[in-house]
Amino acid sequence: MKKISLFCLLFYAMEIMAQNQVNIIPQPQNIETRPGNFNITAKTKIKILSSQALKSASFFTGYLQNIYGLTIQTIADKAELKSHTTEQVIILGINKNLAATKEGYSLDITPNTINIEGIDEAGIFYAIQSLIQLIPVEKNDIGSFPVPCLKIDDAPRFAYRGMHLDVSRHFFPVSFIKKYIDFIAMHKMNRFHWHLTDDQGWRIEIKKYPKLTSVGGYRNGTTIGRYPGTGNTGTAYGGFYTQDEIKDIVKYASDRYVEVIPEIELPGHASAAIGAYPELSCFPEESTKHPEKVVWAGSSTGKQVQQTWGVFEDVFAPTETTFAFLENVFDEVLPLFPSKYIHIGGDECPKESWKRSAFCQQLIKEKNLKDEHELQSYFITRIEKYINSKGKQIIGWDEILEGGLAPNALVMSWRGEKGGIEAAKQKHQVIMTPGEWMYFDHKQKQKEDSVTIGGYTTVQKVYSYEPLPKQLNADDVKYVLGAQANVWTEYMTNTSKVEYMIFPRMSALSEVLWTSKEQRNWNHFEPRLLHAFKRYSFLGWNYSKAYFEEPIK
Repeated sequence: MKKISLFCLLFYAMEIMAQNQVNIIPQPQNIETRPGNFNITAKTKIKILSSQALKSASFFTGYLQNIYGLTIQTIADKAELKSHTTEQVIILGINKNLAATKEGYSLDITPNTINIEGIDEAGIFYAIQSLIQLIPVEKNDIGSFPVPCLKIDDAPRFAYRGMHLDVSRHFFPVSFIKKYIDFIAMHKMNRFHWHLTDDQGWRIEIKKYPKLTSVGGYRNGTTIGRYPGTGNTGTAYGGFYTQDEIKDIVKYASDRYVEVIPEIELPGHASAAIGAYPELSCFPEESTKHPEKVVWAGSSTGKQVQQTWGVFEDVFAPTETTFAFLENVFDEVLPLFPSKYIHIGGDECPKESWKRSAFCQQLIKEKNLKDEHELQSYFITRIEKYINSKGKQIIGWDEILEGGLAPNALVMSWRGEKGGIEAAKQKHQVIMTPGEWMYFDHKQKQKEDSVTIGGYTTVQKVYSYEPLPKQLNADDVKYVLGAQANVWTEYMTNTSKVEYMIFPRMSALSEVLWTSKEQRNWNHFEPRLLHAFKRYSFLGWNYSKAYFEEPIK
């Protein structure tokens, strides 16, 4: 009872503070407030000055209809634009002369007009996201929604602003993937890293290899509770996305200026693929090993999809059979995703099977490799050459540095910042995603009310993160494209839990990636965060309330 009272008092006090400022997250570069309001009503019209604004207008009108039940008209026809006059108008257009970088915008609100100019299409869209955050987070019977008069000039700090989602450990429906993309877009983030394959499930249809989904897409059971668990569900679990569903999701994301980057794990985390096609293993005749401590469901003979979490010995064999398989897989995957990037994993690849394999040891000698680490580099480099030949660039976890970095690889640094620093100094592009700050599977309060993988990462800690390490000089930092939060789903069995784990930390991350380092200030962010809680509730998003229960750190 005492906790509830303190929660209410704090919420009330902070809400008063929030009312006295513009509650936009992430914080825009420049805001000039003015007296008065623009009232959005059914009489408001949207004027489209450029076809490049159509997707943003569609998003905005759809949002007003779905959230507020308000329908407003869009005018895009040139003849109608000339003849039509209205006092209440929202104007959308491109202005390449804006003093802004890519994705920048201007939002100018007066009592009769909202004028939005983007330096490009994405800029218009992000102006719409700022406008949406100015609309009251409550419905009313009169159908009039005031937004304050102001002028905003804004642009992002980093080009890469990402969120990751693992759908291999737990599978989520298309409807939630689209909702997750909306979360990304509405926070002015622009990359969705989609982790589609792992030991526990293969989630993307490959027509040449149907068993990848019919066999590799399903496991016979799942560990109950935190590893090693208290038992096994004993229930078949799985699912996958058809290529048509993926095309639909990619278009949905593109309409929201979110680039989808798929991940196909190799050479480790390959149990699901090997379960479907045992010939991809160094030892096809050996049954899948699983930890002795965990309860196993169903047959344990032959190759199996893993039912628990961790790192497993069975990895792809570096044979011509495997390379032909992977090239065929990429031949189907790459056309589905317009992104110039494909993530190939490269992390946590045990070397035991390669050490035991006579073929691998002979290959090491033939290629004049020093050891199994260089064999991994050979594996990654060979895949990279094929992907580069298709006009794409690989991203890999920082383990791809081991044994020598593939020539054109982009490094995603997760084991702290060391890998990112090393890669940047080698003049390779880097995305920072260190576990201490950027792993949203970590708990948000000391005593979490549901199972998590561990760790402890508060919203305050996320907000404190600086993506440009001090160890990098002025020339090196240009290789850091931005940062990303990772959402690994061992202990996220449903969509509500995913929302709970990302909010409010995603809001903090959005400001880290958009707003300049000089402008970021927790004391200024905190009241806007409180307003964000209100907005989450209004939109029906689940979120953690740990902020109200843990001391600020």
